[in-house]
Amino acid sequence: MLRNLSLSAVRAFEAAARNGSFRAAAQELNLSPSAVSHAVMNLEQALGTSLFERTGRMVRLSPDGETLMRHVGAAFEQLRIGVESVTNRGHQLLRLHCAPSFAAQCLVPRLAAFLAAHPDIGVRLAASTDYPLLGSDEFDADIVYGPVRGEGLEALSLGEETVTPLCAPSLGEKLRSPEDLFRLVLIQSDRKLVRWPDWFAENGFAAQQGGSGMRFDRSFLAIAAAADGLGVALESTRLAERELATGRLVAPLIGSARNIRYVGHRLVYPKAGAKRRTVRVFAEWLAAELGEPAPLT
Repeated sequence: MLRNLSLSAVRAFEAAARNGSFRAAAQELNLSPSAVSHAVMNLEQALGTSLFERTGRMVRLSPDGETLMRHVGAAFEQLRIGVESVTNRGHQLLRLHCAPSFAAQCLVPRLAAFLAAHPDIGVRLAASTDYPLLGSDEFDADIVYGPVRGEGLEALSLGEETVTPLCAPSLGEKLRSPEDLFRLVLIQSDRKLVRWPDWFAENGFAAQQGGSGMRFDRSFLAIAAAADGLGVALESTRLAERELATGRLVAPLIGSARNIRYVGHRLVYPKAGAKRRTVRVFAEWLAAELGEPAPLT
């Protein structure tokens, strides 16, 4: 039976099953959706069974498809591990994508410790706001900001973050209560899940009343602007941990205002990727390294 099966058809089936979509599988494999669909149909004819239940453009695995995917998914993962063990010759590469501000503020400053603890693992890091296709040959894992997108993924919370007004010490002397913000320049972070209107509402104010100021689409830019005294930024104390530790930034309203805590970042990887040593080791290290941020007093 195996001699009559096309490996490319099995690969198309595995990608479609893992992504839950012929279109997503086609994008991953650099094929057209119709080519993926025809490959799966040829495999179904060769096996004499339906592997997917089709409803319009939606597809989901049939009972036979689920059975086959359990074995095929494991087989492709073992194939990947075998190829990497031969080509890397003992040095394993973690291909990591990350949200830009987390990469700049939290991850890169810690990477030296990870590489020192695991000298046999290399890291290739890319940072952007795009959501890459995981499980392809480009990335093994992603640190995302906000909700997780995609199916068949494991998501590891990287802990709660505290969002509070941050500013240079010179401005901190003028900021003793939320009302003091009305007289100061507020730095806007356009892509944040928690923004100034949310913080003001949490503290009982109907609308943002602070002065206009600079706008940024990345937290690390807003943090840098606040540290340079350009205004007050509403940012995560985790992202600003180095600036707070060195005194370039202060959080004057900690303890005197209602600040917002939320899970902003998650490490995401395909479920099959949990079996890969590089992903497992990095996930365990990152969870231990971050833990819960120390409360500010």
